[in-house]
Amino acid sequence: MNLFLLESLICNFTLSRLLINKGILILKEVRMIHLITGGQRSGKSIFAENLALCLSDQPVYLATSRIWDESHRKRIETHKQRRGDQWTTIEEEKFLSQHDFSGKVVLLDCITLWMNNFFFDNKEDDKKSLNEATQELEKLFTQNCDWIIVTNELGLGGHPGNKMAMRFNDLQGDINQYIAKKADRVTLIISGLPLEIKNTL
Repeated sequence: MNLFLLESLICNFTLSRLLINKGILILKEVRMIHLITGGQRSGKSIFAENLALCLSDQPVYLATSRIWDESHRKRIETHKQRRGDQWTTIEEEKFLSQHDFSGKVVLLDCITLWMNNFFFDNKEDDKKSLNEATQELEKLFTQNCDWIIVTNELGLGGHPGNKMAMRFNDLQGDINQYIAKKADRVTLIISGLPLEIKNTL
């Protein structure tokens, strides 16, 4: 098979199994959860956006961030301008499963800010926050769509200087492990470069 054609197939069917039977390439469509993780400013979001555009010409961007201040608002606007008009943007701070994403490629960005919303709404109760978040993800993952999920490895940035931040770091680690177990693929981004950690497809 022509190498260019094979690369095109892999790009267009990244969420499919590539099966070879007697020299014939067979494509079997599957739905997938792809977790993309890494440190701050590692290039996670850009990598995830490019992947989503490789899979769909009209992907969904599921934004979880609250706007904390003017600086944060400007950063969000910069991200929107970078993505362009081909994206459908849905802003949802906590209850992601109330939206119907059937048949879509969805980029969820990001888990860290989403968990932050649970953590502070629950008055820093990490156990309650983890329970509510996992219940929400259980409902979310029943939908017939492809998930590209961005999260942060907070522990890569060193230990925080106060107990509250340390507890949130632990909470982030717990939810990352939960999603990684559910995920078909896990990719670690380091300085903009992807390192495949898990691939069950």
